[in-house]
Amino acid sequence: MDQLLNDFSPGLFFMQAVILLILILLMRAFAWKPILEALQTREDGIQNALDAAEKAKLEMQNLNADNERLLKEARLERETMLKEARDIKSKMIDDAKLEAQSQADIMIEQAQAAIKGEKKAALAELKNQVAGLSLEIAEKVLRTELSNNDKQLQLVEKMLSEKSLN
Repeated sequence: MDQLLNDFSPGLFFMQAVILLILILLMRAFAWKPILEALQTREDGIQNALDAAEKAKLEMQNLNADNERLLKEARLERETMLKEARDIKSKMIDDAKLEAQSQADIMIEQAQAAIKGEKKAALAELKNQVAGLSLEIAEKVLRTELSNNDKQLQLVEKMLSEKSLN
């Protein structure tokens, strides 16, 4: 430290101070303004970018809200369509059941009418057969009864006695 004090020169110190002042003035004139302008431009660009990002964020929120609204509307419309489809399906099933029931009722009525017709025909045929058999039996009985004259007379008298004359 002593050596620094011994080597100190006031002229040299003054010259260096003047050169430093000139350098500071030159830097202020030529370097500080462009540097400050570049910094201001950069700061403005960053601020603009931040403003644009905030604006984009608000637009995204609005778009998300619109998307949610559209999604809710689409869900409501889908539910409405599904409900209508279920109602139409139920109506079609009910109509088909009613149609099938009416067709079944018609078929049952036709079958019952056919059964009644066949029953009447069977009863008529049975009556005809019974009548035919009765006639055959009566004919055979009468032949055996009327083959003898004595038996004929007895039969006539018996019938006359059963019938009274008025």
